[in-house]
Amino acid sequence: MGDKMQIRVLILCTLLTGAAAAEDWPQWRGPRGDGTSADTAAPTSWNASTGENILWKTAIKGSGYSSPIVIGDSVFLTSCDEQSNQRLLMKIDRKSGEILWTREVIQAPLEGMHKLNSRASGTPVADRQNVYVTFFQADDNSGKNGTPGKMIVACYDHDGNQKWLVSVGAFSSVHGYCTSPVLFENLLIVNGDHDGESYVAALDTSSGDVVWKTPRVHQTRSYVTPLLREIDGKMQAVMTGSKRVVGLDPRTGDLIWWIEGPTEQFVASMVFDDQSFYLSAGFPTHHVMSIRPGGEGDVTETHVNWHVTDAKCYVPSPVLAGGLLFVADDRGIAHCYDTKSGEHLWRERLGRHFSASLVAAAGLVYFTTDDGETIVMKAAKTPEIVQTNLLGESVFASPAISDGKIFIRTDEHLFCIGN
Repeated sequence: MGDKMQIRVLILCTLLTGAAAAEDWPQWRGPRGDGTSADTAAPTSWNASTGENILWKTAIKGSGYSSPIVIGDSVFLTSCDEQSNQRLLMKIDRKSGEILWTREVIQAPLEGMHKLNSRASGTPVADRQNVYVTFFQADDNSGKNGTPGKMIVACYDHDGNQKWLVSVGAFSSVHGYCTSPVLFENLLIVNGDHDGESYVAALDTSSGDVVWKTPRVHQTRSYVTPLLREIDGKMQAVMTGSKRVVGLDPRTGDLIWWIEGPTEQFVASMVFDDQSFYLSAGFPTHHVMSIRPGGEGDVTETHVNWHVTDAKCYVPSPVLAGGLLFVADDRGIAHCYDTKSGEHLWRERLGRHFSASLVAAAGLVYFTTDDGETIVMKAAKTPEIVQTNLLGESVFASPAISDGKIFIRTDEHLFCIGN
């Protein structure tokens, strides 16, 4: 092979490798719903005060803890303007940070909520044609915690045209509202766990019509996003919540298997490594658990691989990296577990408090504190900090990684970070 041909092959291989690693982040917790990115060029160092690796930052109208999603050249983000009571969806140019359009999804009274919640906490989901978003619409303007209302779901195309808006069902929770929808085939799946007649539902993406709606046995508030995985040749939507761990058929909503407990309320989404599911929860008791996939009916006594209670993680979702399970304790402590045995390999205090869920890329795990510090650690059996990065603003939303960039929403801005 001649020198010119070798150069051409090398360039082609480089381009193909880069293309394979350049992923969209189209939903809560990214392309696989588990916080992992195939990106090999995500930045590990930045500083807002010096401008190091800050490509742009854009002021965001209103407030919210929902995460940005990235698809193609667009970033989508939700917010609540508490002056006008508008619940907003906005489209932002991923290259420049320019806000391309903002749409009022609904205007509704401000609901009561937990101090660590917001009125725009549900992360939207998008495909190449549409973006889907959900908010809570209160029935009155009392602002009391637990005020009854309903779940609103809407679909917009990428030009900002509303295609449909529907009410899925009732919702009431003393902690406020949060649901992050997920797409499966022609269905949009939403979790309606609340302090009432709870449900999980699937809507037709073209019309918003309810295709199936599965009641929950234990009617208790939780805020978990289903994880879609194929088990024994059959797709399942696996989730905690409402005093149970369950596997549902995403096409029909039928209950396939369940594990009772291990606690009452859940926020963190589950993860899967092709061998086991892992959860971290919850309230009022705290748990980290490994669950063997498969089975039917009640598998409480047969499918728990290991179960420990030594990490007080309620809100942040865990992540798998390097064959290890990483958990962010709400109190600002990072934990690492052996996935096979459940051995607690290490714990390390990194900050005051965690709300953001973990993300991982290229053998690194990103822990973002409420104070806007992101501590990058190696995915290793001993704690090793690579870099501590500062934004100087509070962060309660989870990061998104796409095409060599990290997008982080603070209480004031959306940041785009890149080398």
